[in-house]
Amino acid sequence: MSPPLLEVSGLAKRFGGLQAVAGLSFAMADGEMLGLIGPNGAGKTTVFNLLSGFLTPDAGTVRFRGESVAGLKPHAICRRGLARTFQIVRPFPHLSVLANVRVGALGRHPDAREADARARAVVARVGLDGKRDAPAGSLTLADRKRLELARALATEPTLLLLDEVMAGLSGPETADMVRLVSGINADGVSVLLIEHNMRAVMTLSHRLVVVSFGEKIAEGPPARVANDPRVIEAYLGEDYVHPAPA
Repeated sequence: MSPPLLEVSGLAKRFGGLQAVAGLSFAMADGEMLGLIGPNGAGKTTVFNLLSGFLTPDAGTVRFRGESVAGLKPHAICRRGLARTFQIVRPFPHLSVLANVRVGALGRHPDAREADARARAVVARVGLDGKRDAPAGSLTLADRKRLELARALATEPTLLLLDEVMAGLSGPETADMVRLVSGINADGVSVLLIEHNMRAVMTLSHRLVVVSFGEKIAEGPPARVANDPRVIEAYLGEDYVHPAPA
């Protein structure tokens, strides 16, 4: 068997008296789509910050493509092929869509012409080609989410961390984003996603890791995890598994 693309072992992070992440371990295969779910405050975004270099772990190891990346700066991890989006989308509002994406592309392509070509391709890939010259501040929430995704894609990641890219979207907008993320994964990009839209995360994920109070409480295929009593109690609730008759 090939080695894991991402291997997390014993990851821990404390903020004062709060143990945000406690001994978390999981692995991802190349090409996999893995969902990281759990209640609000479970430590999911803290895990993303630890994996992407925005926080340094108190303990544990993070190996990406066989190399330890725990403690590296975000730009160094990004250059190795691990990129992320942010739950709160903050583009450069007065720059155009294309210019925003070009910023990400420059991290991989210092040559301005190559960066511009990459940015144009990514803008088209996420469905924003018709708005590439519009200022980012004028976009709808759904298009800002696409822009956030495009900025990460412009760095040419092997592994993409998506932090609630569907939050706040309507039903049709969510369906469009599901198709987009699924297509990106089909293109060969592995995806680790945090998402509270359970229909979307169940559709997209090959496996799920469930965390509660910073600890992993379940891991496995979506159907099995959804019926785990610990997950039902901590997160999903009986109404999700056994909905009331219409």
